[in-house]
Amino acid sequence: MAQLPKTNDLGFFEIRLESIGGLGANLAGKMLAESGVVGSGFNGVSFSSYGSEKKGSPVKAHIRFCDTNADIRDTTPVERPHIVGIFHENLSKTINVVSGIYADSTVLVNSARTPEELKEKMKLVGGTVAVIDATGIALEEKNRANMAMLGALFRLCDFLDAEHMRGVIRKSLEKKYPQAVEPALRTFQRGYDEVRFRTFDLPEGVEMPLPKRWDIPVLGYETQPIGGVVINPGNSILKDLSISRSGMMPHFDDDKCIHCAACDTACPDFCFVWEEQPDKKGRPQMFLQGIDYQYCKGCLKCVTACPTEALSSERETDGYGEEHRVPHRFNLVQA
Repeated sequence: MAQLPKTNDLGFFEIRLESIGGLGANLAGKMLAESGVVGSGFNGVSFSSYGSEKKGSPVKAHIRFCDTNADIRDTTPVERPHIVGIFHENLSKTINVVSGIYADSTVLVNSARTPEELKEKMKLVGGTVAVIDATGIALEEKNRANMAMLGALFRLCDFLDAEHMRGVIRKSLEKKYPQAVEPALRTFQRGYDEVRFRTFDLPEGVEMPLPKRWDIPVLGYETQPIGGVVINPGNSILKDLSISRSGMMPHFDDDKCIHCAACDTACPDFCFVWEEQPDKKGRPQMFLQGIDYQYCKGCLKCVTACPTEALSSERETDGYGEEHRVPHRFNLVQA
């Protein structure tokens, strides 16, 4: 029987998955725990914590393993994880996704950045950074990012049986979605093979930060925000919806645009910025200036609605949309 590589004082090996609704972290956590129990013979538990069940809302999945000579009677959130799986790197903008990690913990990030860049972005002082471009793999294989993340997690958890997980994927899909079996297996395998690692030693005299509960200040009756205020990451108060995106964004080609406003009608978040200008005959007409990417969540409904292919879907990268960035809508109004 396989042995757990390390455990905490209670005898648990703990994993925390940080994600948003729609990326499949909840399912990934369940499949990970099931594989540990059924495939490798450990005792295990998996549960999730989240608010509203909608795309873009923060989600945490918690997994615990222990040897069969112990029981798991703890369903409190994982605060000191041995492994953290971050399904969307931009979560680090508003959530302390690496809270509570040990000096020898591993942080797995869905990103195309280098481990060095992610260490700087997430303000890590030590630990191992593992990187997998799960979104890019999923787009290429026409599958889900959680399958690539699962593959990378199984590479990190070498005490789990990856072959058993392949059997679970095949069994769960082949009856209802037989066409999805091979893409899912390829995505899982690429996640397993393509994950990259870099270990950063803790500097001498520096200690790892203690766990920090980000939600504590808003729990008391004296410290809660005024009723109805939305404080979750990815809202329009922060003016940054990059957390809720899944990898693809609309690209605007001004030369093909006929300013018909079909995109604006389809957009649920009023992302398109217009300005009144004279047409060829001198009559006033509204002309599309571009997309306000601060509000865009990447639903791509505008791409479907556009009759001239002035809007197309492209992979989101750092600085995406800067070539078509327009002044904020409120600045246009003030002008």
